[in-house]
Amino acid sequence: MSRAEEAARRAELAAAAQAAESREAQVLVDEFVAQARARGIAPGPLKATLYTGKVVKTDKVGWYLRKNESLAIGEDGSYYVLTVPGGFKERFTGVQLKASPPPLVVGRGGRDGESGDIGEFLQRRLDAG
Repeated sequence: MSRAEEAARRAELAAAAQAAESREAQVLVDEFVAQARARGIAPGPLKATLYTGKVVKTDKVGWYLRKNESLAIGEDGSYYVLTVPGGFKERFTGVQLKASPPPLVVGRGGRDGESGDIGEFLQRRLDAG
């Protein structure tokens, strides 16, 4: 097997592992949405932060997972990273968020308190009401 074939195979395996992780995390996210609705925790309008630091409106509604409001779960169970590219126009028009596959470990490689199991972040949000 050539080096290129080996690299392609490793990439395939990594992608498959990431897809499996996202499917597992999505189950937790879906449970969170159901529990939030059952507890009467209403979703709110989501805002995003541009790379420039400006906060802008978005087209989505949901629940923030982090205190710094950089991650959220949409009311439909989508996972959103709320730090987005944009410029002058987006400051006035807002941004359209695109869902990302949810990870099992939020902020992998980040500082303490910024990373952890997605289940913990979801439970903290439920406990906060």
